[in-house]
Amino acid sequence: EIIKRIEQVGLKVIAAEMYQATREEMDSHYPNDSAWITRLGHKTLGTYEKYGYSAMDEMGTDKAQEIGPHVRKWLIDYMTSGPVVKLVVQGVHAVDMVRKLAGNTQPALAEKGTIRGDYSVDSAASANKDKRAIHNLIHASETPEEAEHELKHWKMKDKTHNYKRIEEDLMI
Repeated sequence: EIIKRIEQVGLKVIAAEMYQATREEMDSHYPNDSAWITRLGHKTLGTYEKYGYSAMDEMGTDKAQEIGPHVRKWLIDYMTSGPVVKLVVQGVHAVDMVRKLAGNTQPALAEKGTIRGDYSVDSAASANKDKRAIHNLIHASETPEEAEHELKHWKMKDKTHNYKRIEEDLMI
């Protein structure tokens, strides 16, 4: 269904592989710089505030830079809990289009008709209370630069296939 949605908008899946990621691979997949980790902490603090939870009670701190590493660990735990399917998508504005198809990173807030909106109901509030990552069906690179980094990191560059879809001759 996910591949179908990607192809329905004219994008091409040029590589696909089912894979069990290691903790080390996921650790180097996610940024480890203080700005990114602090941003994770701020998002978590925002969720606690929105729903009237106490970060101090739940996490033992209310400092974003101390909460962020916990959230990063939850992400790694989730992404290594089972196999993932790595896809490489090609096409006009592929990064933006895949993000649009994926929907809001919080499935509970994602629009109906998006992958996250149709196939999950998880929320940041629920995940934070359970001290885990949001359960999601899709990761989508945020920028072309991030996509390029991920292609290299996941060793997918040499696994791509160049082919022409029949409708490409009809597109201008």
